[in-house]
Amino acid sequence: MHDQMPTAMPLLSRGKHRNPSKGACFMELASFLAGERWSDHPACTHPLLAGLARLVNDHTSDAARPLLAPLIPSVIGLAGADPRIDARIALRCATSALPVVSHERQLALAVSVLSAEHVLATLDGRPQGSVSEESARTLAKVPDAARWAYRFRRGVRVSAKGFRRYAAPNTVQLAVRGLSEACVADPDALLRTLLTDAIADCAELIRHQPPVDPELWEDACRITRR
Repeated sequence: MHDQMPTAMPLLSRGKHRNPSKGACFMELASFLAGERWSDHPACTHPLLAGLARLVNDHTSDAARPLLAPLIPSVIGLAGADPRIDARIALRCATSALPVVSHERQLALAVSVLSAEHVLATLDGRPQGSVSEESARTLAKVPDAARWAYRFRRGVRVSAKGFRRYAAPNTVQLAVRGLSEACVADPDALLRTLLTDAIADCAELIRHQPPVDPELWEDACRITRR
């Protein structure tokens, strides 16, 4: 764990980088701050949350990407084996993207909402078929997609293990790509809000202490953006 910020930080950029002199993505800087080997797949962050961060980093415009930097310390320490983490991340991605993506993607994401809710209901001991208030509100915004998803989901069984391995990563990718291509005024803001909300969801399930002084990191980010 690093107690001091580097005197000169690489700017956030797309893709994977061999070392800091070549640039850095969101998770590579997280690996540095966590005191790990330079990597975009550090052990300090849950794999699906790290995958979401990499996708948001790569699909955010060059102009808006520096605004992601203040979020980097908050993903450090968010790791664990609780299967609800994957379901919550996938659900956050699906509900965030569902109202604004193309119709074809809405159909798939509506199914993802119901599948994630099914997994969470099983893990939390809720009645099957129940959905959270937030999911219900989101599905109500896309009634055609919601009706199709309910019909599609009838009789389909989803295991927590299968959802975690296949459906959750696919949902994250579909949501981020859909948001980045959505016909909205500021897709970068939507991507940043998605990542912020997903981090908060994970923090509810994983208790941790920030390994980096938030004020120190904020100062470093301001210097980098000048």
